[in-house]
Amino acid sequence: MYELIQVGAHTYYIDSPVKAGVYLAENGAYLIDSGSDKDAGRRLRKILDENGWKLCGILNTHSNADHIGGNRHLQQQTGCKIFSSGIEKAFTEYPVLEPSFLYGGYPCAELRHKFLLAQSSDVTDFSDADFPKEIEIVPLPGHFFNMMGFRTPDDVVFLADCLSSRETIEKYKISFIYDVAEYLKTLESVEKMNAKMFVPSHAAATDNIAELARFNIETVRSVADKIEEICAKPLCFEQILQTLFSDFGLKMTFEQYVLVGSTVRSYLSWLHDTGRVEAFFEDNKLLWLTNLS
Repeated sequence: MYELIQVGAHTYYIDSPVKAGVYLAENGAYLIDSGSDKDAGRRLRKILDENGWKLCGILNTHSNADHIGGNRHLQQQTGCKIFSSGIEKAFTEYPVLEPSFLYGGYPCAELRHKFLLAQSSDVTDFSDADFPKEIEIVPLPGHFFNMMGFRTPDDVVFLADCLSSRETIEKYKISFIYDVAEYLKTLESVEKMNAKMFVPSHAAATDNIAELARFNIETVRSVADKIEEICAKPLCFEQILQTLFSDFGLKMTFEQYVLVGSTVRSYLSWLHDTGRVEAFFEDNKLLWLTNLS
């Protein structure tokens, strides 16, 4: 764990729970994401220091806590800039937004921990003059609001969380998704993408991403079909979620409730917007029902 692996003349990744990229520019090193917490940040910096690389900046793919958790420590230790944009920038500067968004209100104590609530850091927009312009920003929306990937001059593409490994999907059944329609568009784009090497955050690096992208697409569609099947009779959200957890053999915790729950709400929105599921109110409850017309 935390092994430095070279995948291009100037491009590396650090094999860790959340893969971090390293790009060596003329002025020093840029990290792609910073890990889940202060300890991860410390480990990443140790690798840079051992190789004599000065940390110039961190390029955040998105604002989930496991990708920005090392930001503050690294910024305090080195003074490096942290780059993001738009709503992802706002969530990184005000990380309480993540558990608040997932829960739909002020998050209780069980949700205010490092896995969902990172420490804040100062963030600079991608348009800043110090952003390494030779790196291509690749939009990858869907998993989160405006997630980005990065293509280095070595033709290595860091794909962030736009797809999951087969092992992860088989274990958890449902991967976190914010916008199902955009997520499917992203996966279809990635399926057709060419690069020397692809580095997903939670799957093995590979020179051919098409098969895994297709598997993720099929998984999304099968989960949607499952929810549509569950809604054969009118059910409220909690009943739908309970049935999914029972049928998929998942264990309910606070974290799973907000992560899977938020994803199921996103599926319901997509199914409703595409006319596959109806939504109506009865006895002061919002009910969902498969559209048979």
